[in-house]
Amino acid sequence: MKYEMSMDRLCPATFAFQVIGGKWNLPILACLSEEENIRYNELKRRLSGITGTTLTNCLKDLIDNGIVHRLQYNEIPPRVEYSLTPSGRELVPLIQSIVAWGERNITAPDK
Repeated sequence: MKYEMSMDRLCPATFAFQVIGGKWNLPILACLSEEENIRYNELKRRLSGITGTTLTNCLKDLIDNGIVHRLQYNEIPPRVEYSLTPSGRELVPLIQSIVAWGERNITAPDK
């Protein structure tokens, strides 16, 4: 298979890898893929080592990219839930394929 290496053709791939490529984006997406909806504090508990600021910023970026949906309820105390959008759910099998590739190749000797 021959790949055309023009930037016009690579831009969508670059965008896709920017969306999932942040240090915490894949773990966040993994957590969100396991639940229909998840609250902020539960998400933070599942992501050992992430700071609140980092989680907030990553969620904002994923929301801005149309991957995550944020739903705020008008309740006291405030309740906010996060879930994958249809576009985010579309990423799940792709990420699973990348993980499977990584598992097969992580210990492969240099060729």
